[in-house]
Amino acid sequence: MAGRLNGKRAFVTGAGQGMGRAIALAFAAEGADVVASSRTLAKMEDLPALSPKIGIVELDVTDANTVARRISEAGPLDILVNCAGWVHTGSILTCSEEDWQKSLEQNATSAFRTMKAALPGMVERGRGSIVNVASVASSITGVADRLGYGSSKAAMIGLTKAAARDLISTGVRVNALCPGTTLSPSLQSRIDQSPDPQEMARTFMARQPMGRLGSVEEMAAAAVYLSSDETAFMTGQILVIDGGQTL
Repeated sequence: MAGRLNGKRAFVTGAGQGMGRAIALAFAAEGADVVASSRTLAKMEDLPALSPKIGIVELDVTDANTVARRISEAGPLDILVNCAGWVHTGSILTCSEEDWQKSLEQNATSAFRTMKAALPGMVERGRGSIVNVASVASSITGVADRLGYGSSKAAMIGLTKAAARDLISTGVRVNALCPGTTLSPSLQSRIDQSPDPQEMARTFMARQPMGRLGSVEEMAAAAVYLSSDETAFMTGQILVIDGGQTL
């Protein structure tokens, strides 16, 4: 059966674990040729064995020169997924200027850089889909102790909408995927490192009226949808998948 992304070439950042890894695998399963990138190459070493359609490259999304080079080396792209990010825990009272800058750099400026690198080719060919993985912790809703994270993800939503408007007549679409609390290695690490892991896990699950965490596979399925021709008439939109957290 033909995959929904057959014939498309995708570049995914943050593919070392969690949502980014799940997205790379889901794209390959749907027929796309995928360039998976992460700051830690070792985290992706098994991906080509899991799917011959996946190639891996090392990439620090805060390094502008390397971002431009990796995107250029990847060849003509039909899809760009910005999934690399960092979660800082802290409020307006405890977030340092360094943490603030790091949040913006890793969660928003990185997407600006990859888009700047990928877009000329997409515009020239008259097609392309960009999926920015933001969060419901953003301009959608405030989440306690996520000052830097929520602000930077709000910036990513703003970037998505502004770029979509600028590109609306070019054939290139830009949309944002906004997950709720999703079980990933990053979240599990924060749970495990808390003073009371069981209570922390209950706290995270209690955010969702559905009574559970989202899965990375569910978010990957949404990324496939946003990247496919099924959403050819959709741009500048926010797709919220959060188990009812923001209802």
